[in-house]
Amino acid sequence: MIKRSISLGCVLILLVPILALARESKKRKDRPNVLIIVSDDQGWGDVGFNGGTDIPTPNLDALAADGVSFEAGYASHPYCSPSRAGLLSGRYQQHFGHECNIPYTTAGPEDGLPLDELLLSELLQQKGYRTCAVGKWHLGDDEKFWPSHRGFDDWYGFFGGGSDYWGALNGKDPVHGVLRDGTPVARDSITYLTDDFSREAISYIDRYAESDDPFFMYLAYNAPHAPIQATQEYIDQVAHIEEGARAAYAAMVVGMDQGIGRVIDKLKETGEYDNTLIVFYSDNGAHTHGASSAPYRGHKGMLFEGGIRVPFLISWPKGIEGGQRYEAPIFALDVFPTVLAAAHLQAPKSKSLDGVDLLPYLNGVENEEPHEVLFWRYSGGAGYAVRKDNYKLVMSAYKEKTFLFDLESDPYEHNDLSAEQPEKVQELLAAYMEWNRENVVPKWDDPHASNVSKEETKRQEVLDRASAGEKR
Repeated sequence: MIKRSISLGCVLILLVPILALARESKKRKDRPNVLIIVSDDQGWGDVGFNGGTDIPTPNLDALAADGVSFEAGYASHPYCSPSRAGLLSGRYQQHFGHECNIPYTTAGPEDGLPLDELLLSELLQQKGYRTCAVGKWHLGDDEKFWPSHRGFDDWYGFFGGGSDYWGALNGKDPVHGVLRDGTPVARDSITYLTDDFSREAISYIDRYAESDDPFFMYLAYNAPHAPIQATQEYIDQVAHIEEGARAAYAAMVVGMDQGIGRVIDKLKETGEYDNTLIVFYSDNGAHTHGASSAPYRGHKGMLFEGGIRVPFLISWPKGIEGGQRYEAPIFALDVFPTVLAAAHLQAPKSKSLDGVDLLPYLNGVENEEPHEVLFWRYSGGAGYAVRKDNYKLVMSAYKEKTFLFDLESDPYEHNDLSAEQPEKVQELLAAYMEWNRENVVPKWDDPHASNVSKEETKRQEVLDRASAGEKR
């Protein structure tokens, strides 16, 4: 009897950790995988789910149909590096000095997303997620800023702001090319970067699907950012577009869309799709090499809608009802808290997030709008914008003028109301000044502020030539 009791006790002792592990495994499987897909310089109107008609994006459209697409989804900055810093930190990048692009040729060893900023990748890695980064990084050239030191177990991509799609180094050291976990890959292994990044994402999904742990993948295409390069296969699919620059750009978008389709197919094949929270958005508005932010005013670098309102969707079949079009403004800083809520995680008390968890709004629990006010600033305040309710204040460094728009009656920002409603200008300016008190001086500079005046000068030269023959 005593021996039997001892034996039973031993069995129970052995079973306790096994049952605990089983519960922990189930708990981990219940948490969603997270896939953030970033496109680069893609215009609001350059996807079918926003009404675009000339560029075929069937895979993104299907993803939007399975989830929620956003009428007023905003990037937190009008160009690349700061936008990515905001996305991954969940904070206004002006709060920690990452307000400019990494210097193109003079980046110093301290020019990068500050190491004391806790990134979404780092937090998810700490909480048991397997993590990988694929594609463009652009958050610091020095090795300490690379993905492998910022919460990613695996990394395939390049650390700079742009790359030749065929892998040409143009005289640069191989470390400036495509790397795998920090080591240069063979040039002959590169085909076309958009395809290569899609292929690597699929490979990681195959590997991670075998684990009990959820995964976080940051898939940051450099498409359709310049240089404008595309395969003949993708060019053939936009033969209906007559304007050359538009057709070449469209081919790049088609290549990205088809790659995303293959990634989604792999998620479905491995049974991971329904419980994968997928975010797709462009880091800023359309560039000026064939892209289009139509019907909105402006382009990349501007704080008019065309520079910051971007293609944006969230899909999670297990957690969000699909087929929705959400009208209220949201922005990229909402991604961090939304992912944490989906994963039943909390940020440490020392981490102050500037976005909100969107899940209650997308699932009908909350009926109010997520944000009362949103802010933008570039180049230390050379340009800034505030959106509060339907009113938007824009201090444009391009125009050297402050504008006020009512986006409800004038969504395309044609009619400046600043002279008619000076009290509204002062209200929004006061809100901006209060927010701006929390910001810091940019840690480095970029040419944007000086280049905007050049662009406006070129614009005026064209208009002057057009009107030169007028009799006055």
